[in-house]
Amino acid sequence: MVEETWVGTWRPHRPRGPIMALFSSPGPKYLIPPTTGFVKHTPTKLRAPAYSFRGAPMLLAENCSPGPRYSVHPRVLRTGKDLGPAFSILGRYSTKTTVTPGPGHYFPENSTRYVFDSAPSHSISARTKTFRLDSTPGPAAYMLPGVLGPHAVGKASQPSFSIKGRSKLGGFSDDLHKTPGPAAYRQTDVQVTKFKAPQYTMAARVEPPGDKTLKPGPGAHSPEKVTLTKPAAPLVSFGIRHSEYTTPLVVDVE
Repeated sequence: MVEETWVGTWRPHRPRGPIMALFSSPGPKYLIPPTTGFVKHTPTKLRAPAYSFRGAPMLLAENCSPGPRYSVHPRVLRTGKDLGPAFSILGRYSTKTTVTPGPGHYFPENSTRYVFDSAPSHSISARTKTFRLDSTPGPAAYMLPGVLGPHAVGKASQPSFSIKGRSKLGGFSDDLHKTPGPAAYRQTDVQVTKFKAPQYTMAARVEPPGDKTLKPGPGAHSPEKVTLTKPAAPLVSFGIRHSEYTTPLVVDVE
């Protein structure tokens, strides 16, 4: 007989309310932003400063140094020379001598009025050299405005009238024979105020532009002498009469 395993007093039963595990869901497909690191950090949490590790440096070439070719002194350490205190004798410094006033150049008895209280004192100074340049205008140089007439300044003036001279134009002594007649006025052109008829002008003869150099005429050409593009009969020319005293050219023929 097979013994059953005891699982307790709990037995499967219908749930009293809805359980989310019994319903289908998309699963863990939503990615929550991380709270660590610097990239894609969640905006709801504070982000601490992040530091990165630098990669390994690039390897240099094998022959990047001259090697142990330098002879370093054995007393030279990384902190300097391994020596005791040493002193040197320097030359005397050259100082510039300046001439200063001595005690006899001062007059302390004249400084009483500057140190102690003294009554005010006045002196009569000589005439300045720029006195002639500082000349100012006198009372006669100014002119007060007049108080009579219509141009009074700062005062009310009464109305004034003037008597004008007699005009010769339009008077009883005006000579009417000197007036211009009808022929003295210029007649206005009718075409200015009315329709204007077409007008034509006769211009001078215009020579067409061209080359004015002399050109050869038909008689200057000889087409019968052309032998470059047309066939020509054979031409025979007479040679030069040789002298009897000229030695002929003899060539050895084997």
